[in-house]
Amino acid sequence: MTAIDSRAKLREAGLFPKKSFGQNFLVTEQVARAIATACIPDAEMGRARVVELGAGLGALTALLAERAAHVVAIERDRDLVPILRATFPDANVEIVEADAQAFDVAAALGDADAPRVLCGNLPYQITGKLLQLAVECAGSIDRAVFMVQQEVCDRLVAKPGTKEYGALTVFVRAAFDVRRVMNVARGSFHPPPDVTSSVVELTALRPARALETPTFRAVVKGAFETRRKTLRNSWSRVAAAPDEIARAAAAVGISLDARGETLDVDDFARMAAEIERGAK
Repeated sequence: MTAIDSRAKLREAGLFPKKSFGQNFLVTEQVARAIATACIPDAEMGRARVVELGAGLGALTALLAERAAHVVAIERDRDLVPILRATFPDANVEIVEADAQAFDVAAALGDADAPRVLCGNLPYQITGKLLQLAVECAGSIDRAVFMVQQEVCDRLVAKPGTKEYGALTVFVRAAFDVRRVMNVARGSFHPPPDVTSSVVELTALRPARALETPTFRAVVKGAFETRRKTLRNSWSRVAAAPDEIARAAAAVGISLDARGETLDVDDFARMAAEIERGAK
């Protein structure tokens, strides 16, 4: 496998990976190319607009720049920003020093009639927050491609009734179709992480399976807070009126003797919508 010169770039700059930032730099070109292709398929080359969260030393950025019309590369580490700006002087790559968790993705991508992509090698400690960011901006992107822990990917692609299936699965799949692109060995990074990683592709649904309303969030979170309880107990505090849950469940054909992990995303969406309808 071809190596990306992340180690050499760090050495030249007198820098070391920062554990506090969760930095694990991708050093395998074949993996980076697979990610870039998932972000921008051949049919979209030269047209797509991309926001990359956590550009690092630019291993993926360089390949995105070859395929995209414009790349906005976000990097929080101010020590890496000058390296990125020196590496990418071209007009189609914009380097922004910012915290990915607070970045306005929709504004950066604009409303141009072009494929819009969000991507990044997500630091493990903030993966949940960045997945939530993707869900929140699902209406403004066509796809998201992320490097995550294999365990997280397992949860995102899980089927109802399995131990991996949970609230994260439902919230993400309410807005996206999910596909595992590939698993990535620890040796593909510098320094190697403690876990195997996976590349996951999220394709935005038009329309979404469910809108993440307060009721939808309450229904999903209630169902998974105590996985061994039946929905009768798990949803007991979701609606103000004591008999409203029984009425809504009967209306949408959900048994309250079932457990939350047996429901699919559409079941949660129908239940939330019925509760909201009854509250009007």
